[in-house]
Amino acid sequence: MTVIYGKRGNAELIVALDATSEKFGLHRGLALAQARAMYPGLTAVAEDPAADARLLEGVADWCLRYTPLIACDPPDGLLLDITGCAHLYGGEEKLIGDLAGRLGRAGFTHRIAVAGTIGAAFAAARFGASGLHGNGKERALLSPLQLAALRLFPETIAALGRVGLKRIGDIVDLPRAPLAARFGAELLRQLDRALGREHEPLCPRLPVARYLADQRFAEPISREDDVLAIVERLAGRLKATLERQGDGARRIELTLFRTDGAVRRIAAGTSRPLRDPAEIRALFVERLAALNDEFDPGFGFDLARLAIALAEPWQDEQTGFGSNGDTAALNRLVDHLSARLGQQRVRRLIAQDSHIPELAAAALPAQMRSQDTGWEALRRYRADNPTGPRPLRLLARPESIEALAEVPDGPPLRFRWRRELHEVVAAEGPERIEGDWWSEQDGGAPGNRARDYFRVEDKTGLRFWLFRAGLYRAAGEAPRWFVHGGFA
Repeated sequence: MTVIYGKRGNAELIVALDATSEKFGLHRGLALAQARAMYPGLTAVAEDPAADARLLEGVADWCLRYTPLIACDPPDGLLLDITGCAHLYGGEEKLIGDLAGRLGRAGFTHRIAVAGTIGAAFAAARFGASGLHGNGKERALLSPLQLAALRLFPETIAALGRVGLKRIGDIVDLPRAPLAARFGAELLRQLDRALGREHEPLCPRLPVARYLADQRFAEPISREDDVLAIVERLAGRLKATLERQGDGARRIELTLFRTDGAVRRIAAGTSRPLRDPAEIRALFVERLAALNDEFDPGFGFDLARLAIALAEPWQDEQTGFGSNGDTAALNRLVDHLSARLGQQRVRRLIAQDSHIPELAAAALPAQMRSQDTGWEALRRYRADNPTGPRPLRLLARPESIEALAEVPDGPPLRFRWRRELHEVVAAEGPERIEGDWWSEQDGGAPGNRARDYFRVEDKTGLRFWLFRAGLYRAAGEAPRWFVHGGFA
């Protein structure tokens, strides 16, 4: 005999037990000490709520094969909205049979009920008879059940019991106003939801994709080539739907259901909307190659599902004269590299609304799109205000140097950086960049002081991008010199 116990207040009580323990008279809420006194050989295991939650979420993922609308009902329940899905299994009865069979083979004890409302299904599964209950028959189903089936607070159930109301049928026809005044509005709310008088929404634990296609297999598949072929086939089915809606895929998720209940999710993003099944297949070639040993088919997959998690309006591309083939090729390269290396490792620079060099651009995932990257505005500014060449890469933070320079506005004659002295033989500049008036000084950084940038070359041929923060003729703190980058 095995029981699960947990601490409730200062007492250790049984919170779950197996069928054998129930046959010997043990039950939930019984003190563990009393149970051990009755059966000294009892096996007691401490509860682990975190592990239970992970297991419940794992079972919920596995149940995605039946419907994408699944919500967890802790600590041990799941809610599945099978509206429009039952016909895929030949009807509700066959769907229940398939679900029950798989849960039983996995070693789970279960009770399954299908009803027209969430409240009625909950009540039937936990307090009534499992199985199918026709839509519209909620009153007959609920009336003989105890009030706990309405998911009420224990205090409310106890208060109702003190006046002799113990069954749902006892309160169905009572005047509503006195019930609400004495026992609270939640009582009527849960009753109306269970009876179907008020809609109760089901909040799925995962977002529901707008575009989705799946394929079941008579025999499980395990070869990578078979998986990729299914991806292309499902993408072909989604292509027609995307074309009708005028959309293209930006984020695609492949879900593979293993025969042992494990679920594998593989996602791929794109830098522009896609419809072509061959291109979508190519993305998953890279993703599977990146997974390597993590892609474990086990004894094979018996269901595959391809979903478009993010879609955007499709923009037709010019394919004749004046087409920009280089852009399309670059987008494909970005997609393949992001699929192989990870979206966060392939980045591009996005112009920001600042002329300060370290703030003028931000490195974002290359597949991330922006309505206005700011580069066009920056290009126009540079055209109106020409500057000399700048380093392609800057230091993460300007580094302070010791410099000897001509006063007041001349370039440095020599400077010491990282304990090494550099004699300047050539210099160009300055390029004046004013700081933002609203920004603040930042410790050892140059802050919002005016900067004069110089391009300098030392005797060894190394070229640097330096700047002086502040002016010699300004009162207050003396100017300081920094190195900000270098030229290859």
